[in-house]
Amino acid sequence: MVNEIKVGRISYLNVLPIYYPLESKLIENNFKFFYGPPAQLNKLMAEGLLHISSTSSIEYLRHAEQYKLIPDIAIGSCGPVQSVLLISRKPIEELKGCKILVSAQTHTSAALLKILLTEYIPIYPEYETGNAAELIESGERPEAILTIGDEALNLRHHKDYPYKLDLGEAWRQWTGLPFIFGVWVVRKDVADSPAVKDAVRTLIKGKEWGQANIGRMSELTAEKSVLALPEVNSYYEGLVYNLKEMETEGLKVFAEYLKKTGQISKVPDLNFIEI
Repeated sequence: MVNEIKVGRISYLNVLPIYYPLESKLIENNFKFFYGPPAQLNKLMAEGLLHISSTSSIEYLRHAEQYKLIPDIAIGSCGPVQSVLLISRKPIEELKGCKILVSAQTHTSAALLKILLTEYIPIYPEYETGNAAELIESGERPEAILTIGDEALNLRHHKDYPYKLDLGEAWRQWTGLPFIFGVWVVRKDVADSPAVKDAVRTLIKGKEWGQANIGRMSELTAEKSVLALPEVNSYYEGLVYNLKEMETEGLKVFAEYLKKTGQISKVPDLNFIEI
């Protein structure tokens, strides 16, 4: 019997609307949160040390046989996402053969960039992994950088990088669909537990509360970041937290392009937990 639900919790600002009502107990729950970067949470889930966790879309698509998706909760965009950016010292179309520095923190965004720069803007650059913030602080200026999360929000107006490709907006322009960067999953071996099903319903309630109180979430985010309130409002307007028909279709199309570009071996079925 499951008494305490172990939940993986990434620390990015964009998931505050999902977790705030749960962490502050505005919505009662029996969650124990484990905080860490996506790679660490993925490892804890794979080892059976968590019941539920957010995970990158590509991690789910690579290991779908181990998990069930939680319905109607995700993190994505339908237009400019602002926090997943390719910034460049020259026009994107002129990066053919150039090296792009990619943050080690991202797998889904790196995979999306490879798809976009192979299928949508076919310039076939080279990629290398590194820490953009450290390099820039040291005085180095890589030709182009894929930057994500809070780092992207801080670097998007950098004077040495006047050219930008917002990956969420590029995907929408190309496919007409939302892009789902992250999903929430349950381990298959606990998916039939009544306690876990109840926890999933509670998690969805948290998301719904956050969406209904997005103004308050914007104020809290502005307090915790370098962004002013109008910038935070703009940021949240571009995000989606649902996993309904259009978002699910976007996830499926992403999986198809991952296979086409050799980044996964097969397109998995999307299996949802029944609640």
